[in-house]
Amino acid sequence: MQGVQRIIDMLNKQLTMELSSMDQYLAHAKMYEDWGIEKLHAQLTHEIEEEMDHTRRIVERILFLEGKPDTASRDPIKVGSNVQEMLENDLAAEKVVAENLRNLITACEEERDYVTREMLESLLNDTEMDHIYWLEQHVGLIKLIGLPNYIQSQMSGSPT
Repeated sequence: MQGVQRIIDMLNKQLTMELSSMDQYLAHAKMYEDWGIEKLHAQLTHEIEEEMDHTRRIVERILFLEGKPDTASRDPIKVGSNVQEMLENDLAAEKVVAENLRNLITACEEERDYVTREMLESLLNDTEMDHIYWLEQHVGLIKLIGLPNYIQSQMSGSPT
């Protein structure tokens, strides 16, 4: 089905953002693993899998709309140098992703592409209710109990 080029271009921009987020999460996950902060490593491994699912769904939609998915482009990522900075960088990136999703959903409404809109609403829900919510909680925990106590709480066991 031939899609609207504007939507295909915006989907490719979203694809770039999702792939970039995945790269940033991967760098941070490996750093957490290296530092022995197992809960954060496990959580970010989960986030990488979710970003991969987002990219898969976007690629499938671009192909359905007879577009060409751009899987090579990336936005610059911000790899933090400490736990708090890493969480804050991830939160900032997810907020940009969510804003772009909202703009893309609006464009889908304007172009009457309701199937793409529905898929993107699912991604936005995941981004806001899982990624952003979790990151806001953990940045808040650092402010509440302090960075050393937070790191200690994340050192072993399953992710919260």
